[in-house]
Amino acid sequence: MNILYIAEIVGKAGIFAVKQGLPKLKKQKNIDFVIANAEGTTGGGGLGRNHAVYLHKLGIHVLTLGERAFYKKDLVENIEKMPYVLRPDNLNSEAPGYGSRIYRSGALKIAVAMLIGQSGFPRMHGNNPVAALPLLLERLHQETLIVVVDFHVGATAEKHSLFAVADGLCTAVIGSHTRVQTADEIVLPKGTAVITDAGRTGSTDSVGGTDPQASIQEYLAGIPRWTKEAWAKPELQGVLLDVERNGEAVSIERVHLPIKG
Repeated sequence: MNILYIAEIVGKAGIFAVKQGLPKLKKQKNIDFVIANAEGTTGGGGLGRNHAVYLHKLGIHVLTLGERAFYKKDLVENIEKMPYVLRPDNLNSEAPGYGSRIYRSGALKIAVAMLIGQSGFPRMHGNNPVAALPLLLERLHQETLIVVVDFHVGATAEKHSLFAVADGLCTAVIGSHTRVQTADEIVLPKGTAVITDAGRTGSTDSVGGTDPQASIQEYLAGIPRWTKEAWAKPELQGVLLDVERNGEAVSIERVHLPIKG
């Protein structure tokens, strides 16, 4: 089974990169299932309902979210009706929506889960992901051994601690949030594929997919600014997983597909 994880989609350039690049990758790589982090899709921060529906129609089976999961009111109001959108699983039970679900790909079932870390998120506080992961996997394994986890946090040490806990317990743990693709993809000794960060899908000549000048002014003035989307050098980034029926990862390969616009 070939699973494509598309790194964080940032702004209109990210949507364009998905529209142009996903059909090519599906044909070239014989992809069975597509997961994408959509945390930065709408205006660089959060995911609006219309964008969620559109990305799903483009062929993405599951959209994951991080600390900005509830930034867009129209998504929050409809998230219960959108089983293909996942907010972090390790939130309190009162949070709307789903943090993990079982999906079908042909004759196989695949579980996708979203976890948020505890480092650096002042507006969203998740329960301890290291403690939450084994219980989460025990529940999901009742239906399938193929489990892919998106772990959204900036601290490398927190990500690698979770990787160590996860090895042999799930198919893959894919790091997100920093929007910079790392070159440390590996299948761990017990069969779990990991990468510190899968990168971003959108402008690569930018600051995290957004306009550099707006970011510079924010640092100079010390005043938070709404980000402006960037368009220069769009690229579809992510990772491709080759997975066995028993849930073990055979390989993990970085994806970085330049898009002509």
